[in-house]
Amino acid sequence: MERISVGERRARLGRRHRLAGSAQAADPVEAAASMVVLHATDPATVHLSIAARVPGSEVAGTERALYDERTLIRMLGMRRTVFVVPTSFASVVQAACTDDIAVRQRKLLVKHLEEAGIAANTEECAKWLRAVEESTATALTLRGSATAQELSADEPRLRSRLAMAPGKSYAAQPYVTSRVLFQLSAEGRIVRGRPLGTWLSGQHQWSPVENWLPDGLGDKLSADDARTTLARAWLGTFGPGTSADLQWWSGWTLGQTRKALAAVEAVEVDLDGSIGYVLPGDEAPTEEPEPWVAFLPALDPTPMGWKDRAWYLGEHKSRMFDSTGNIGPSVWANGRIVGGWGQPESGDVRYQLLDDVGRETAAAIETEANRWTTWLAGVRITPRGRRPSPMEEELSKR
Repeated sequence: MERISVGERRARLGRRHRLAGSAQAADPVEAAASMVVLHATDPATVHLSIAARVPGSEVAGTERALYDERTLIRMLGMRRTVFVVPTSFASVVQAACTDDIAVRQRKLLVKHLEEAGIAANTEECAKWLRAVEESTATALTLRGSATAQELSADEPRLRSRLAMAPGKSYAAQPYVTSRVLFQLSAEGRIVRGRPLGTWLSGQHQWSPVENWLPDGLGDKLSADDARTTLARAWLGTFGPGTSADLQWWSGWTLGQTRKALAAVEAVEVDLDGSIGYVLPGDEAPTEEPEPWVAFLPALDPTPMGWKDRAWYLGEHKSRMFDSTGNIGPSVWANGRIVGGWGQPESGDVRYQLLDDVGRETAAAIETEANRWTTWLAGVRITPRGRRPSPMEEELSKR
């Protein structure tokens, strides 16, 4: 069994993740495809992840790919998370992950509707949900694009309330609106369009998928074929990785993960005592890239690509991750996390190093911090859909 060292994994990361200067991507689509997908729970992440990988990237260029050319699309995917996906790859993500999520979430929503007393029993709640979905989809088709608020005006049943955690201190009665739109999106019927406000906004207009993409999400794939294709893409970017890494990243069952690895004929390699996998023919060493540093945003796909992170994270988990397992903004040097960054109210990029990186690397990091301060031009990134990491919170107060 071939051994792949930590040094080799870090060299691959620099090249394949487009972070080394000589390996950077030409445009937003190439950057996204290089990472398989980009995390989009926090809207800022998409733009910052691309800017870290595409020289001269600007917000306008990423927005053009998302909303004008539509070569990138926001969609629900692995682990019930929103990602930005190359449009040509959307059908793979849909069949490999999102279709299963849609089935599970429909059952859960019907259960919540019954608990809220929307209808007499499970069957009637399921019928009610289907009727509201069809009415909402029709209203969206008539409008062409619409916000959740506009759709709830067209279909008043979207203002029905759920009863979440009754009797608890955190009990809530949210409108069913977001859940219905989530379901229609998970089934590939509607898509998220332009944001309401700036590129930092987490609210979007919705459009029927056929209005946004004339060919829809692409050719329908079988779940097995799609999972095989997604596993191959993940190994191409994140390999070597363990079966547990792929299972965590994809949100699949253990059986689905093993079947996908077998289908791509993944090759076992030794990761310092653990069994990892690479694509056939990918066991050979990667040429070491030139020294590089990078400032990556919270939830960037690089640090979120593996379950086992010790080989690039070291002992810094408690400073870099929040309590729910989401990473904050990170500073990288030559394939490992060496610190974190954040912004006080001034908007300047501040950072703190956790390792001794040497004089030359420290100078490169200072230059990169200044570059990001200029790129952001006073725009302050605040956490959305996540908690700040301990370091991010500390730096934001300086």
